[in-house]
Amino acid sequence: MPRKAKPAAPGGALDTEAMIRVDHAGEYGAVRIYQGQLAVLKHGAAADAIRHMAGQEERHLATFDRLVNERKVRPTALEPVWRVAGFALGAATALMGEKAAFACTAAVEEVIDEHYAGQIAALGDKDDALKATVADFRADEAAHRATALEHGAEQAPGYRLLSEAIKAGCRVAIKLSEKI
Repeated sequence: MPRKAKPAAPGGALDTEAMIRVDHAGEYGAVRIYQGQLAVLKHGAAADAIRHMAGQEERHLATFDRLVNERKVRPTALEPVWRVAGFALGAATALMGEKAAFACTAAVEEVIDEHYAGQIAALGDKDDALKATVADFRADEAAHRATALEHGAEQAPGYRLLSEAIKAGCRVAIKLSEKI
């Protein structure tokens, strides 16, 4: 019996709904990570840097909130999971210390940078408005990673293991949020 052709993969060149859904979920998760970190790290230079990055993530989330509504995109059904998981990841890494909190940021932003680069490539010459938004936010995410590295992310205890675990979790979250 012949196999049916598979539909385009979520996040592919023609699936802008999946792109918006996953980016909305990701920005929500980022906001929650920073909220968790700030619940622990309330004062000082690290908290100030995190507050600045959190403000940018809140702007990103507001933009994707608007796109979800304007384009009638179904948000991920996993939002309750990301609400808890994002905050828990932020708080847990902050409890490990400022460098671990920044290691979390560096890991997350590395994956998001790659993810946004893939979306920009997949969009090609389609949907210039979405492409410009993703490119703008990608620049912010790269700056967040640079900030995290400047604040000693790589000096966190167990940096390589922590970073790889967080990156793996982010990649799973992206795949799930595209589909669910």
